[in-house]
Amino acid sequence: MTRPPDTAANPHARRPSGLGSADDARTGSTPAALARGIVDNLTYVQGWFPSFATRNDWYMALAHTVRDRLLHRWVDTVMTYAARDVKVVAYLSAEFLTGPHLGNSLLNLGIEDAVRAAVTELGLDLDELLEQEEEPGLGNGGLGRLAACYLDSLATLEIPAIGYGIRYEFGIFDQEIRDGGQVEVTDKWLRYGNPWEIARPEHCCTVKFGGRTERYRDERGQERVRWIPERVARGVPYDTPVPGYRVGTCNTLRLWRAEACESFDLQAFNVGDYYHAVEAKIISETLTKVLYPNDEPEIGKRLRLAQQYFFVACSLRDMLRLLEVQGALLEDLPQKFAVQLNDTHPSIGVAELMRLLVDDRNLEWEPAWEITRRTFGYTNHTLLPEALETWPASLLGSLLPRHLEIILEINRRFLDDVRRRLPGDEARVARLSLISEDGERRVRMSHLATVGSHAINGVSALHTELLQQSVLRDFAELWPERFSNKTNGVTPRRFLALANPGLRDLLSEHLGDGWLTALDQLRGLEPLAEDGAFRARWRAVKRQNKARLAKYVAAHAGVQLDPDWLFDVQVKRIHEYKRQHLNVLHVVALYRRLKENPALDVPPRAFLFGGKAAPGYAMAKLIIRLVNAVAEVVNGDPDVNRHMKVAFIPNFCVKNAHLVYPGADLSEQISTAGKEASGTGNMKFAMNGALTIGTLDGANVEIREAVGAENFFLFGLTADQVRDTKARGYRPRDLYEADPALRGAIDAIGSGLFSHGDRALFEPLVAALLERDDYLVLADFQAYLRCQDEVSRAYADRERWARTSILNVARVGTFSSDRAIREYCDEIWHVSPVRVTLDRA
Repeated sequence: MTRPPDTAANPHARRPSGLGSADDARTGSTPAALARGIVDNLTYVQGWFPSFATRNDWYMALAHTVRDRLLHRWVDTVMTYAARDVKVVAYLSAEFLTGPHLGNSLLNLGIEDAVRAAVTELGLDLDELLEQEEEPGLGNGGLGRLAACYLDSLATLEIPAIGYGIRYEFGIFDQEIRDGGQVEVTDKWLRYGNPWEIARPEHCCTVKFGGRTERYRDERGQERVRWIPERVARGVPYDTPVPGYRVGTCNTLRLWRAEACESFDLQAFNVGDYYHAVEAKIISETLTKVLYPNDEPEIGKRLRLAQQYFFVACSLRDMLRLLEVQGALLEDLPQKFAVQLNDTHPSIGVAELMRLLVDDRNLEWEPAWEITRRTFGYTNHTLLPEALETWPASLLGSLLPRHLEIILEINRRFLDDVRRRLPGDEARVARLSLISEDGERRVRMSHLATVGSHAINGVSALHTELLQQSVLRDFAELWPERFSNKTNGVTPRRFLALANPGLRDLLSEHLGDGWLTALDQLRGLEPLAEDGAFRARWRAVKRQNKARLAKYVAAHAGVQLDPDWLFDVQVKRIHEYKRQHLNVLHVVALYRRLKENPALDVPPRAFLFGGKAAPGYAMAKLIIRLVNAVAEVVNGDPDVNRHMKVAFIPNFCVKNAHLVYPGADLSEQISTAGKEASGTGNMKFAMNGALTIGTLDGANVEIREAVGAENFFLFGLTADQVRDTKARGYRPRDLYEADPALRGAIDAIGSGLFSHGDRALFEPLVAALLERDDYLVLADFQAYLRCQDEVSRAYADRERWARTSILNVARVGTFSSDRAIREYCDEIWHVSPVRVTLDRA
């Protein structure tokens, strides 16, 4: 039997003694019951025995044992929902970046200590088993992580909910750093199986693609349309239980995998056409093969659109199936499901639900449209034009011919209404149209989502304001009552309690553990900020977290760090608007100052970067090269490496974020004002006691208001000033010429100092800054340097820094995802909690 090559067998593992009954092994929470469950699952699920089991075998056995407890809650949850007239939140997202399941499940079930005792009795180490878990790479960053936080909060708040997405065979790539550059490696997260999911082939859905439409008359003489597809695929659901924190509720994340309706053509095989025999299987399963295929070539665009339609079509059919199981009418759909579109990726659902109602269920257009509009809500996550998806009408029409017809009809009716309300304003009509006529005809998916939803929200106060002033301004003026703000939040269970056990214990010792579900209770910390003994314990916890992070950085980046230094951290997706290169310019400027004056009185600082660049985003990948190039020079220079070091943490993900957020002293949130919709990393850092240096962008504005302006390092242009600067004719080269520090930093990069004399390597980056500087890096440079000097002065006073850190944590309660979900429930979804009582029989 082939074993995973990750670890050796453990011949010293022991069988447990004094175990309980078989029932206890499935649902019990004592160490004895859990130990019996682990061994039983190793034997009867893994088909293995202790003396030859590898670490992966034991991890799988433990995971199945914990899943048993989850399924107990999941069954009771489903039975409770079935017995009551509940409204369910259906959260549609192309990404769910859940993070590892095991640790989160132990925390939410309240069995962490018991499991640790059980595995210790078996001669195992729980931390090693936690490390063994493969992280599902089912998201690209903040969007997918937000969706996972919201599922956690929905379950914790006992809200009936189901998350719908895609079961990508290969997730977001694993990032390796070779010769200073990013190399994308396939994320094989399913290579050893996934113990947390359950396949549900009995609920599969058939999905059509391509082909043509034809008109016909039904038995009543009404004209109808049928879609005759070129090919079909089958969607198979895989369910993952999502437990709430210390409640009976266990909701569902349902992910769809594509497969061929007929995976093997025996007739083709028999005549020797072996490729054709499996061709349908290969083509169909490509749909869910990889997260976000490269959509630069036409085939990539087609695949991405097909992915989006595939999971939305499966999900909506699943909801209609559940509606029929309940014996409800189609008209009841908005009372039974609140369907939230997480950004534009699932917005094709508006056209698909209309197709299902009009073509498949024979409803007339008007009632079908009323059902559709009342069912959907739309969350916009971006103001960046390139992120507001549009699809060529020709592409959409060839892949989804009926949907293009429906979208055109939605648009015709909508624009007729606009003309009635605003006669003669054809410019506004063109701006509101679902179809862009500028050059190639394109379908504006954000417009489709907006027209087809009863509620539209932004994700921070500033973002929502700018959304209504810019990309969706005409819609906001047309339907102001549909627009609202729902500032993002993050779950304190994973990103504080699980990631930062030292701080969790300190908080619970002084506040009790109610803060885990009522984060505003952290306000009770404020008086303790003046307690010197408490500040000393706070610093001790932070230093322990920094030592953990330093150990990880040494192992994965090869850079030795001193936990007593200031840890200055910027981890997020690499993008020019997030301005990692502004951070690097400060690093280079400080390096030059220290070279000129090695006795410069500044606190020693470790600059830590992390994040992935999109494979086709050349400038973002060049920024990664620059970070590593600067790190090589700085870390190798004995004149300065006693004062500063630089490291790039490869493959930033949820798993290593558990180390990064608690280990940071300073959180870099330095995007160009008006570009970041919200951000959630800023919240995770603040929740773990890091101080923020940032612009008035996204949720930074609200974080600063919450923690106090005196506890936030603010710099940079505002969104209005950014707009005015560009309107006046921004000339970045003038700033370069006038500022010696800026000129010296840019010239050092361009001179080849950080590229072994290769002046050409970073020339595209230098040229972009000097000739265009689209994100006003140079305009904010001097303000950023002055603010960083203020940071250094503040960190030199450790008592002041600790006091400010405590106040940051005390005042971030509003940034819990529980608060955000309550707002969605009350103001958009109109759903109520449903208490699930566990059946102990």
